[in-house]
Amino acid sequence: MQFISITTFFHIAFRLNTAILFVVLMSGSVMADIYRYEDEEGIVHFTDAPTDKRFKIFMRDLRKDKELRTKLKYASSVNPTEFEQLIKNCSEKYGVNPSLVKAVIHAESGYNPNAVSSKGASGLMQLMPSTAKSLKVVDRFNPKDNVEGGVKYLRFLLDTFRGDVSLAVAAYNAGLSKVAKYGGIPPYNETRVYVSRVLSYMKSYQESGI
Repeated sequence: MQFISITTFFHIAFRLNTAILFVVLMSGSVMADIYRYEDEEGIVHFTDAPTDKRFKIFMRDLRKDKELRTKLKYASSVNPTEFEQLIKNCSEKYGVNPSLVKAVIHAESGYNPNAVSSKGASGLMQLMPSTAKSLKVVDRFNPKDNVEGGVKYLRFLLDTFRGDVSLAVAAYNAGLSKVAKYGGIPPYNETRVYVSRVLSYMKSYQESGI
């Protein structure tokens, strides 16, 4: 597949029942976000420089999107203690050890509420869209919604595995079905390292009393 690079303007208009096609390109070497909207006459417009609020994002600049996701994934909250009360409240509400909650947040996002993984998980506890939906989490980037949903999910996993923290954490990372399939922690290096890291963080939080 060959891509056409653009910098200032890219515009295509076409009508579904006709052969009208208009393309204006200006030379350049940098890819850009592409926006789209369909007008009242059924003509679809594309541009990289939207001047009308009707334009909605259609295709992101892959390089820029990757850079953004990487920055969000590894950036950390300036002050993790700002979530202390939130974690305490959710932990008490669902009966989950707060040290475990902190350990999962630490491992998942480094306390960055805007973190986004390459797989689409978001927020402090890195909830996937489908998981968030099942937990009725409206805004994954809202710390309160995200942590409440994540702790509620941990409670479910702990109940499912009869309080076995290692299996619950493994399921949080790899999925409930994978743990059930293998009858224990799945033989994935990523999951094994994740479980070890979370348990280590949890122990440190417990010992420090933070």
